[in-house]
Amino acid sequence: MTPPRTVRPRLTERALVEQAARHLEERGFRTYVDPDGTDYFDLVARRGPEVGLVEGKLGRPRALLGQALRRRPWGDWVAVALPSRRLAERLVAETRGRRSEPVGVWLVQENAVVELRAAVPFTARPDPYAPERARLHRVLDQVDRGEIPTGARWDGVAREVRRASGGRGFAEWRLDEGP
Repeated sequence: MTPPRTVRPRLTERALVEQAARHLEERGFRTYVDPDGTDYFDLVARRGPEVGLVEGKLGRPRALLGQALRRRPWGDWVAVALPSRRLAERLVAETRGRRSEPVGVWLVQENAVVELRAAVPFTARPDPYAPERARLHRVLDQVDRGEIPTGARWDGVAREVRRASGGRGFAEWRLDEGP
């Protein structure tokens, strides 16, 4: 007779992001989980003038890294959160380079977040994303003042550049940050 299998509850992406939020709150950040109500930003963290973004996924680490790189115009830094040590360590090992090295890689476990690679600010002079960062700061100020209700759609924040017969969409932002 085979002994009964112990089934661990499956972690959800929401629980993963909420654990990352608690990690940042312990470090003095104010956190906003899915603040725009569209799941575009998984987690926005703010401490004074510093804004960080965390993208979480249960799998597909390469896709998650691409998602984080596409979100970076709005934050000073960005990190990815994964629930599997194997996937997180492999992502760290396979992503070396000017664009991917600043992206933090976090392992989210039941009651802890282990930063396998720290998130560091993207720096470039001049900063090609200063307008996007300033816009997100203004929106967060409005949320903090209660002018934008929690969970309300932030139409125009991330997709500020509209498509009009061949115009640039958000997904077409360049990944390089200048010389």
